[in-house]
This record gives sequence, C-alpha cells and structure tokens, in this order.
Amino acid sequence: MQQATILTGDRPTGPLHIGHYVGSLRQRVEAQHHYRQFVMIADQQALTDNGHQPEKVAGNVLEVMADYLAAGLDPSLTTFCLQSALPALPELTAYYLNLVSVARLERNPTVKAEIQQKGFARSLPAGFLTYPVSQAADITAFRASHVPVGEDQLPMLEQTNEIVRRFNSLVGQPVLTECQPILGAQGRLPGIDGQAKMSKSLGNTITLGMEADALRQAVFAMYTDPHHLRVSDPGRVEGNTVFTYLDAFHPDHALVAELKAHYQRGGLGDTRCKQILNDCLQTLLAPMRARRQAALAERGELLALLRRGSEQARELTGSVLGDVKRAMGLDYFG
Repeated sequence: MQQATILTGDRPTGPLHIGHYVGSLRQRVEAQHHYRQFVMIADQQALTDNGHQPEKVAGNVLEVMADYLAAGLDPSLTTFCLQSALPALPELTAYYLNLVSVARLERNPTVKAEIQQKGFARSLPAGFLTYPVSQAADITAFRASHVPVGEDQLPMLEQTNEIVRRFNSLVGQPVLTECQPILGAQGRLPGIDGQAKMSKSLGNTITLGMEADALRQAVFAMYTDPHHLRVSDPGRVEGNTVFTYLDAFHPDHALVAELKAHYQRGGLGDTRCKQILNDCLQTLLAPMRARRQAALAERGELLALLRRGSEQARELTGSVLGDVKRAMGLDYFG
C-alpha cells in the first residue's frame, strides 16, 4: 500500500511562535514517523498580502527553516521545500483558476474573514483572493492525502476537493486525488494580550527563539481575569490566557486542574500562576532556542538543505503537472 502523504507549511512573514508549535509543529514532529511528509515554506503565498515588501518575505525564509529544526523536524524524515522553487505550482494554479468563479472565491468564509481582518476593501490584491486556488495546486501537486489544518481552514480543503472533482469530471478520469484534513487537538492559541489570535502582525506572540528574559516579561504581561484584584478574590479561568497556556503546554494536567480549582475559589494569585507557566515555557523553549541558534550559525547548510528538498519536490510536482497537461490534451510535444 502506498504510504500516505502529508503536505503542510508556513508563510515566511516572521519567526514562528508557540501558537504554530501547539497548533501544528509538534503534530508534524510526530507525523514524520508515520507519513511521507513535505513541509513547504510558502513564500509566494506570503506575497499575496506582502507584495509591497518582498524583502520581509525573503528575509524570513531561513528563519522559518531554523524554527523547523528547532521544533524537532528531522531532515531525514521530512522533506523541506520552497514554494517559489517549484514552477509546476503556478502553472497548475493557472489551469485551476478556470474551474473556479470569482463568486465562489468570495464566498469562502476563511478568505472573507481574512479580507475583513486585513481591511483590504476594494484594494484587495487579486493574488490574495485567489490563494485558495494556489493552495489547491500545492496540495494536488504533492498528491497529498492528508493536510493538517485548524477548523478555520476546513473551507480551504473543501474548495481544493471541489477543484479535484471538477477537474476529474472534466477530463473523465481520476487524475487528481481528494485530501482529508487532520485536525489538531488544540484549538487556536490566543495572543498574550488576550486577543483571539496569536499573530506576528499583532506583536502578541512568544517566538520559539525568544530569549529567557523576554519570555519571562511576556508571561508576566499576560492577560488574566481583570476582576481578580486581590489574591483572596475568586477568579475566572475561562478566557484567562495564563490558564489557556497552562492547558496547552503544562505536562502535569492534574496540577493544572488543582490550580484552576484554587483560583476559582480564591486564594491563588496571578503572580504564582504566571511563575508556574514561565517555568513550564522556559523548560520547553530553552532547547529549541539552542537548536535554532545552532542552525542559524550555519546558514549555508540551511540553504543547502532547502535546495535538496526543493529538487525532490520539483520532480514530484513536475510529474503531477505532466499528468494534468496530458489529461487536458496539452502535451503537444510529447
């Protein structure tokens, strides 16, 4: 039986943070032992809303590569590649765009939410509106059978599978394969300011390479219960960022349950809770920070690793493009 294939990746718009780690990276570390796994740095997709500052995208490619190694992804088990180094992807996107209407793209709830969040209005870049089609090209070009996503990204996979079905129906044969989502157990991690999303653009993140002092400052600045004014006051754990992070990262679930109960009945201060969280995150991030620094000290090796993986990915994606063109009758020269 052919080994199932995972495709996943990140936009290089800044260093990765612990929201990426809990949401996807630690699942990838486990998945690399069970799947054929490709991890793609999506620099072309990052340009769909950063086209005015390409240097930001280019300058973060190796930063993200270092984050991958820091998190525990193994180059002997996972293939890393760069989106802009794979010419089959934009060509597939061009073919798929003819199978999707503008109205369908505008109905995509993920795209609608991101357009509103970014305040594009009528200045919406065409590349941003069509990036779900580009994602469909990515997924199908790797013959990915599984794609790790959050619930908010499920409409993207639905649109990919719609394109797959439409294309296969058009050519009368199963050239492309539908993909299945892999949903993580952990929901989206809020920012340290209590906002609904930890985001590089909002500056409310804890990066994987954050220094120990900066990490402590970030933890002790976290949003808690604004009505928990005295240690003796009962406090709320719902919406309390410190407890959300303890749930996500602390290995002793019984201890976290005890802390929640104590906080809710009163007698437990925010400072004590934050100290426990700080100790937990310092233990988690210290080895990642060391691995990241070691990786960035050898940028030539990072680039060579990315080049080798991209060459492997170019062969696979080029093969899928060939199948698509033959099915459409576009293989004029054999």
